[in-house]
Amino acid sequence: MKKLLTISGLFLSLLVSAQGSPDYGGGLKFNLNPEGSKYMRFIAWNQVWLRSTDLNPGSMIGDESVSSYEDAGLRRLRLLAYAQISPRYMILTHIGINNQTFINGGASGSAGTGGYGAGKKPGIFFHDAWNEYAVVLPQESKPFSLSIGAGLHYYMGLSRMTMSSTLNYLTVDAPIFNWPLIENSDQFARQIGIFAKGKYNKFEYRFSINKPFSTNQTPTNVTDASIARAVDNNNVTQWSKAGYVEYQFFDKEANFLPYKVGTYLGTKKMFNIGAGFYNAPKGTQTSVNGVIEEHPINLFAGDVFLDMPIGAKEKKMAITAYSVFYNYNFGPNYLRNLGIMNESIADPSFSGSPALAGAGNLQPMIGTGNIWYTQAGVLLPSKSEKPKVRIQPFGAYTYKNFEALEKASSQFDLGANFFLDGHHAKITTQYSTRPVYTAVDKIDKYKGEFIIQLQIYL
Repeated sequence: MKKLLTISGLFLSLLVSAQGSPDYGGGLKFNLNPEGSKYMRFIAWNQVWLRSTDLNPGSMIGDESVSSYEDAGLRRLRLLAYAQISPRYMILTHIGINNQTFINGGASGSAGTGGYGAGKKPGIFFHDAWNEYAVVLPQESKPFSLSIGAGLHYYMGLSRMTMSSTLNYLTVDAPIFNWPLIENSDQFARQIGIFAKGKYNKFEYRFSINKPFSTNQTPTNVTDASIARAVDNNNVTQWSKAGYVEYQFFDKEANFLPYKVGTYLGTKKMFNIGAGFYNAPKGTQTSVNGVIEEHPINLFAGDVFLDMPIGAKEKKMAITAYSVFYNYNFGPNYLRNLGIMNESIADPSFSGSPALAGAGNLQPMIGTGNIWYTQAGVLLPSKSEKPKVRIQPFGAYTYKNFEALEKASSQFDLGANFFLDGHHAKITTQYSTRPVYTAVDKIDKYKGEFIIQLQIYL
């Protein structure tokens, strides 16, 4: 932790003396006609993490027992491109990698030492790939618009955070449980299907019908139905349905792309309320006395988003707040333990009480039950017309109450964004807590993780 704090001090001192980037303007956009109505645009971004993490009891990295560690990792390296040669037609492709560290995240089959050693040469893959047609073009004189698209897409409904942009979070990252199917029946929060999106006056809507990716986990057979635990096994997958409807009280948000903004830094006056759902028949299974029972996945959410300037105009202050309630039903006692860029494995020689979630930074993340998540931040006033750095402290709170655990948990995140040029060049620091369950009714302690994120996108 001391090493990482020293590094963070060096970066913050660089921030104070750094100069802002030139105005971003239209970004990497290439016009295909003089009017600019036919074009292709590229968006590239890198997010690098420096971390100091307190590990769950019973953790091991390599062959060494460890209780904490410091590391550097590549959280996201992405390239997105879309083209429009007609107001009605658009094609989008989004590729990249995620979660590469010194020991994991490498290409399939990489292990050990050498050119394809553990963690090396991660496999680049498609995050999004869809075609879109505007059935009813958005116009000022017409309150209704409608576009239809198909492919591997991000219009997955449920909540604003479920379709969030990874470029402009208020906190260092998403809380992860906002993507409840992550890397099970989806491809990094996406499914293949057909979607419809549009607006009607102050309403914005998104609906989709998709074919979930196949899952085949085998449920543990039990003799008591009360302890049966559902696992992801959708056999011959049934079509999933998803949707999200939002009412925008003040400024209207753009919906050209699906990615919802985390914080506008006071450039808009936003107050939105929304609700969404996801349903997949026969998504999970349990086994009681050798009899397999299939269960639907039914997920619901309601959220509220606020982002607007506050105080004297010349100070350029702003407030951002977001709150969401999730009601998840994956079947009886369903529970998934996840940890971002987890580098640890279980120590077979550990003699104490290990964490139920497992080794490293794993924690109960997604399950049948309820989750309430709230975040808020304030963009502090600038002291000059063109400040060298803008600062935005923030905090977040998470309450999880899962059916598989008899005790609910509360978690906190505290940090700040340091903007050199808005979200295009920023450094984010954050300290987060997570519960360590040693029994279904016992949280032994809360562990912490400190992250510094370096982000640039163009």
